[in-house]
Amino acid sequence: MDVPLRDLRASDADRERVAAVLGEAYADGRLTADEHADRTARVYAARTLGELTGLTGDLGPEEAQPILVDDRPVSVFFGRARRDGRWVVPVKLPLLALFGTVELDLREAVLQRRHIVVESLVFGGRIRLLVPDGVRVDVTGRTILSTRDLRARPDPGGPTIEVGGTLIFGSVRVRAPKRTLRARLRGRLGR
Repeated sequence: MDVPLRDLRASDADRERVAAVLGEAYADGRLTADEHADRTARVYAARTLGELTGLTGDLGPEEAQPILVDDRPVSVFFGRARRDGRWVVPVKLPLLALFGTVELDLREAVLQRRHIVVESLVFGGRIRLLVPDGVRVDVTGRTILSTRDLRARPDPGGPTIEVGGTLIFGSVRVRAPKRTLRARLRGRLGR
């Protein structure tokens, strides 16, 4: 049974993110003291991500929201589309890139399952994924004159992002965050 994205449970960190945005809005004068008190009480009483997203929707554009619960397809035509920050990745994420770039930053994202499918249709476009350590990325879709550059550090039991669909004259590039010099040296000395 798939739980709708809005009904996923919120964490304490999610509540703190929303409370911080409300505090900034109060300090800027966009909320009155009563509005701030009411919304802050609702933040700490919220159980789901959907309840939290409704509290900051009028305080900034979608890309500035502390939590993004959006299961709409990611699409771009001759431009760039980006999802980053704290957002919920649906089990199947439709993606369309026609001569454009789609960037998905999964470092702070909530993966709805351990196996996510990015169902893509790319023509002359690019998919850029930034994944945390431990996430494996597999390109299983049909590729025609397309390139893959997969530089992730997967764990055998870690989550998997599957890029399916069709890529024609496109590219998929996957990167894990750069490791510090200390971490690289520790890895070499530990061998």
